[in-house]
Amino acid sequence: MRSRTLAMGAVAAALVVGPAGAAAAQTKEKPVVVIETSVGDITVELYPDKAPVTVENFLAYAKDGFYGGTIFHRVIRGFMVQGGGVTADGQRKPTRPPIKNEAANGLKNTRGTIAMARTNEVDSATSQFFINTVDNAFLDYQGPDKFGYCVFGKVVAGMDVVDKIERAPTKPGDWPVDPVVIRAVKLKTP
Repeated sequence: MRSRTLAMGAVAAALVVGPAGAAAAQTKEKPVVVIETSVGDITVELYPDKAPVTVENFLAYAKDGFYGGTIFHRVIRGFMVQGGGVTADGQRKPTRPPIKNEAANGLKNTRGTIAMARTNEVDSATSQFFINTVDNAFLDYQGPDKFGYCVFGKVVAGMDVVDKIERAPTKPGDWPVDPVVIRAVKLKTP
């Protein structure tokens, strides 16, 4: 009797929201962006369910074309590649106000994840992000006294491009000798 009641409930739900609505209610699609760079494309799946403020912020910068012309300005082999706020001539682009740090979301700074860069102030992230090239557990949320860095997505294609960026020769300050330009960050549509 219980299984019949559950089945009838599912049929009723499908009638109310329709088949497409029922599927959408069961699984919410994650946005996917393509970071187009001068050395290739990086495709990233975002996690608005875990970091809604961060994903909204990142997508707002992307939709405004903010990332076009910025570079990966900090490249540290065996750690990460960072970009999204500085131009090839070293100028910082003006940003929106900082956002709340959502690092306590359960996501970890593992290889291929994308996280928000920030200063020593917990809630100071604006536009800059980094992609972990190794597991960086020391960047994870560990409590209010060691807040960590908010992971908000993961590379799903183009990790070879991230590895290529990581291997770029650098000069003092971890700045690539040859700029790796972010041409655009675009929301991928199905």
